[in-house]
Amino acid sequence: MNRSPSLSSLLSLITWGLLAMSGCTSRVQQPVLGAYRATLALPGGELPFGLEIAREGDHYILFMTNGPERTRVPDVKVENGELVANFPGYENSLRASLRKNALEGTVTLIKSGGVEQVIPFKATRGETHRFFAAGATDNADVAGRWAVAFTADDGTASNAVAVFGQQHDRVTGTVMTPTGDHRYLDGQVRGDELFLSTFAGGLPYLYRLKVNRAGELTGEYWQGLKSHEKLLARRDANATLVDAESLTQMKGGEQRLDFTFKDLDGKPVSLGDARFRGKVVLVTLGGSWCPNCHDEAMFLAPFYREHRDQGFEVIALMFERHGEFAKAAAAARGFRDDLGVGYTTLIAGISDTDEASKVLPTLSGVHGFPTSIFIDRQGKVRRIHTGFTGPATGKPYDDYVVEFRKYVEELLGEPLPH
Repeated sequence: MNRSPSLSSLLSLITWGLLAMSGCTSRVQQPVLGAYRATLALPGGELPFGLEIAREGDHYILFMTNGPERTRVPDVKVENGELVANFPGYENSLRASLRKNALEGTVTLIKSGGVEQVIPFKATRGETHRFFAAGATDNADVAGRWAVAFTADDGTASNAVAVFGQQHDRVTGTVMTPTGDHRYLDGQVRGDELFLSTFAGGLPYLYRLKVNRAGELTGEYWQGLKSHEKLLARRDANATLVDAESLTQMKGGEQRLDFTFKDLDGKPVSLGDARFRGKVVLVTLGGSWCPNCHDEAMFLAPFYREHRDQGFEVIALMFERHGEFAKAAAAARGFRDDLGVGYTTLIAGISDTDEASKVLPTLSGVHGFPTSIFIDRQGKVRRIHTGFTGPATGKPYDDYVVEFRKYVEELLGEPLPH
């Protein structure tokens, strides 16, 4: 016996069909070019950054925007309605489904031990605001220099210096710590609340702060999905950090550093090798995962090309996320290739300051990445500098570049050993 479908069944079929058609039309095979407002979903809320999809010749590229910084991402593939991008110099990546005027997917960060931290990602074309589409007019003034006290969830305390510039509700700047800076922070102030963020492929930072009645900044910041700290900041035009050359010293009057590590092809390389004798050598401790190490490498790569014929050498000791040599070497090779590094690069261990301290036992201790060790033509350690003052800091970066250049050229001007 034939039965006609009920009205409710017909309505269900029609609704399902319309939804299916809508789903099909919302999915696209190629991304729409233009500017997007991108966000990562962190425990502290939405972390926004600027994103642009463009074309160069026959392939797509991305640009990521944070304040004045515009980061080019050339390694982009589009297949079967999906966009996959690998961030330059990092193992981190983006994978997103293509929608009409939108992207939706995840950003994957490679953390210690090779563990993947997967963060939800969205992007909407045509939106250009950072946190709020409509800016408020009666906003607190947060421009200036601040002394910052951080307190981690485990109770560990640390100090930093924040520097902010402000135009109406737009705020840009950075936070400088003894081991580096939080790069180009970009955000908005809304009433007495301040929101800041940055993500350029490395570590994502999100700040949510408030100006209290005493004129202090209080609040929290998140780095990715796991790291979280509270902070209190007070205005201080004279706020300074601990001396970057006081944190790590040579032990017990030692003057010489000695090590042997494998290069990316697995061949052992020692500081005492003939090619480094009589040279001014900068040994820098870092890793491909470290944004401040990227800033340092982008400065060092051209500086090395300019000075190597004068007897200047650089040895990068890479402390990577992986204990397995092949994976660590692959990460370091990507870092070299993407950032144009031409100096010696060795795999020294995993991304941990305690590990770095163990494999370099003549140092009093390693407190952060990068750490730079200056060695003169006689093979003696002359200076150890913790951290790198990156371009996001403005004048401190300019001052560091001038001092670095002056010091290296002074060492190069010293006599060769007899």
